[in-house]
Amino acid sequence: MNLEDYRANLGWSKARLAREASINVGTVIDAEKGKRVYKATAGKIANALSKGLGEGKEITYKDIEGLNLAD
Repeated sequence: MNLEDYRANLGWSKARLAREASINVGTVIDAEKGKRVYKATAGKIANALSKGLGEGKEITYKDIEGLNLAD
């Protein structure tokens, strides 16, 4: 699944994901559009999604299809 799919499955807005990941909403928008995001930022996004999905549903940034990663 891509980032938008994960977010939609949780019923989260872009702003909610940004709050949960402690990042700027513009970064979420950029990530969903395929713009480059740092691996550390992608990790924050994955951690927030994992928490939202609950126990036993841990994902990493490698599980999010279509993320364009920068070092």
